This record gives sequence, structure tokens and C-alpha cells, in this order.
Amino acid sequence: MNHGKNGNARPRAARPPRIRVTRRFRAPHERVFRAWLDPEIAGRWLFATALHPMTEVEIEPRVGGSFRFADRRDGTNVEHAGRYLEIVPHRRLVFTLALGKRPRVRTRVIAEISPLKTGCKLALTHEDVPAERAGEAEARWVGLLYGLDETLAAGPGRRRAG
Repeated sequence: MNHGKNGNARPRAARPPRIRVTRRFRAPHERVFRAWLDPEIAGRWLFATALHPMTEVEIEPRVGGSFRFADRRDGTNVEHAGRYLEIVPHRRLVFTLALGKRPRVRTRVIAEISPLKTGCKLALTHEDVPAERAGEAEARWVGLLYGLDETLAAGPGRRRAG
């Protein structure tokens, strides 16, 4: 608790939720990492669905570089954009992410990839998500990582099942 000037207890501002999702992949960690930064691959799974890959994908894969994924669904423009804060090849990617219809709300995503004997494990942390969007965001990341696995299993240039 914080105490105001008169000594009265004041509730501390709650920090927005932090979402954490993990998934194992059959693909090697280098391939999983590359799928985040290769526009052709990323456009098929990142912010996309099996039936709706992104129609516009711009990725500048360097620290300080930006990305933008856009599509038109149900007559509405859908856009996801951010900036890369950290890139450690094949291991870690940190970026900001503006939340769709609320572009002024900036969150932070950390993707950490650990090689395993067979395949790899990806631990994703999404920070500063508004409380009212936390459940939706977590479910969306679970679906997107499933889509990543399906995209990698489909191989280059082929659409994933779904």
C-alpha cells in the first residue's frame, strides 16, 4: 500500500496482467525463430488464421526495425504493428505490439526459444496487456502458436490445414 500525504492507505495501481504461453515444436529452434521474421512464413500464421493469412506483411528484422501485418476482414481493416527491441538469433525476440483497434496501447512480447533434443520449446510472455483483454490475448496466442506449428509442418509455400 502507498500512503498519501495524510497517512491514509491508498491502493497501489495494479500492474496490467502478464500472459505466459509455452509450446513445444517438432521443428528445430532455428526454423521456429526464422518463422517470426520471414515475411512469407509470418504472414501465414502471425496474427493470421488458417483461412485468412495476412494480405500485407512488412518486416524490418533488426533492433529498432518495425513490422506491420494488415488484412481486411468483414469490411474492417485489421492491423498489427510494433518495433523490435531485441533480437538474439534463434533464441530470443522482444518487440512492442500495438493492440489492434487501440493502437495507442503498447504492449511488449518476449519470445524465448530453447533447443531440445528433438525440436524446441517456445515460451512467450506478453506484458502490459489491459486486464479486460488478458483472457482473449492468451487464447489468441495459444491459437497462433498452434498455427505456427501447423505452418512449419506444412513446409515452405504451402498453406496450413484448417
